[in-house]
Amino acid sequence: MREKPLVCDATIIHEDVVARVRSAMPDGDKLYTLANLYKMFADGTRLKILSALACEPMCVCDLAALLDMTVSAISHQLKSLRLANLVKYERQGKIVYYSLADCHAREIFEMGFEHIME
Repeated sequence: MREKPLVCDATIIHEDVVARVRSAMPDGDKLYTLANLYKMFADGTRLKILSALACEPMCVCDLAALLDMTVSAISHQLKSLRLANLVKYERQGKIVYYSLADCHAREIFEMGFEHIME
């Protein structure tokens, strides 16, 4: 037996509900920025980089060796992650070390794993 789709049969708009939710929702620019943040987590390579950096700071060459990728490819992904404020870097002489930008980056990453393990 086929289940009926869960769709309202009535065409009543609950204006009080719509008004409350509209006033509680973030503005479009904030939602757009959030969508871009989540896009950073939609790429396997970036997730591998974040996973590695959750362990400890690493330079581009080490990340490239770990992930069996070119330095150029890793640098490209690091730039995207840096622009999304997920990673930061620190120069020590000629070497640049990358790490997670803050505890929020780690928490987002860890919460994603918690969610998929449920």
